[in-house]
Amino acid sequence: MKVGIIGAGAWGTGLAHIIARGGTDVILWSFDGLAAHFDNVKAKKNIRLTTDMQDLKVCDAWIAVTPAAFFRETLIRAGRFYNQQPIIICTKGAEPKTHKFMTEVLHETIKPKKSNVGVLSGPQFAGEVASGVPTGSTLAGGKKIQIIGGQIFNKMFISPTRDIIGTEICGVGKNAVSVIAGYIKVKGKGENESALYMTNAWREVIKIGRKMGAKLETFSDLCGVGDLLLTATSQTSRNFSAGISIANGEKPSGTVEGLSALDALIARANKFKVDTPLLFNMQKKFSK
Repeated sequence: MKVGIIGAGAWGTGLAHIIARGGTDVILWSFDGLAAHFDNVKAKKNIRLTTDMQDLKVCDAWIAVTPAAFFRETLIRAGRFYNQQPIIICTKGAEPKTHKFMTEVLHETIKPKKSNVGVLSGPQFAGEVASGVPTGSTLAGGKKIQIIGGQIFNKMFISPTRDIIGTEICGVGKNAVSVIAGYIKVKGKGENESALYMTNAWREVIKIGRKMGAKLETFSDLCGVGDLLLTATSQTSRNFSAGISIANGEKPSGTVEGLSALDALIARANKFKVDTPLLFNMQKKFSK
């Protein structure tokens, strides 16, 4: 089997390592011909780096890992070489301007069959994945996605579900809650208040998700509470660290997907008439 990974940042490269370790050949597409480097992780011989999207055409499945802000334009370019292979989205977040989730953008661009679309989301730091630290994810999708996903991610613990929208909103929600948690870590008065904010923010994410048709149990899966525990409590998390920087009056470094995720959650809450006072008030603070 040959898998094409679209995006050679830290997460895309980390996935390339774990997939290659399981025996699958990987074509790793990079915009600039570079891939993320991890200390003490040797390059696998069955990973081939390319800047030519045409190389993805022969792959049996695609893994989309492009950052949410560039997801649409990248998929439009890749669409010329798409032959209805199963495509698993590993990008967590929402499109900044439209607030759309990645599956929505995918269906607007390359228009895959619904049975060919899946979402992988869980508690992972890319460096640990690349180095072989045990890790797990929720894999959302139908029978075809579960079969091929099980083959591709055979070195990862997989929790299967058909709840694509729930898995996606967990990825969006945990990014937003992680920024809030980092902010309260500085501005709050102690651990009790941090726990209060994180719990209530996650409750509001669940309320939005349920209105959108997500299953309640998804929020306690690896893509939900699992990912939340990892990214909303550790300074290794870019979003948690960004919240700390904002609280200290500093400009966060790099892409902070949690801020656009928070905007997307508020947009959905307004659309479905869900009361989310904590998320709304935090959005106001961050927009000042």
